Amino acid sequence: MSVPQYFAQIDENNIVVSVHVVSRQFLDANPERYTGIYVETFFDNPNKTYAGAGYTYDPKTKDFTAPPPPVD
Repeated sequence: MSVPQYFAQIDENNIVVSVHVVSRQFLDANPERYTGIYVETFFDNPNKTYAGAGYTYDPKTKDFTAPPPPVD
């Protein structure tokens, strides 16, 4: 059994649109289903931030930052 992989779909501004549990192999084999840019995110790596919708991807650090909290 393979270990699940998590991929964040990011837009042109590096903002996470959605997160998918899918293998890189399946992702690459189905470009019509997985359009756009996908970046791996890590659920169980203490040195990385797990992506969520609205997070920002930094290609230099290959990590994600949470959006600022809403202002009341």
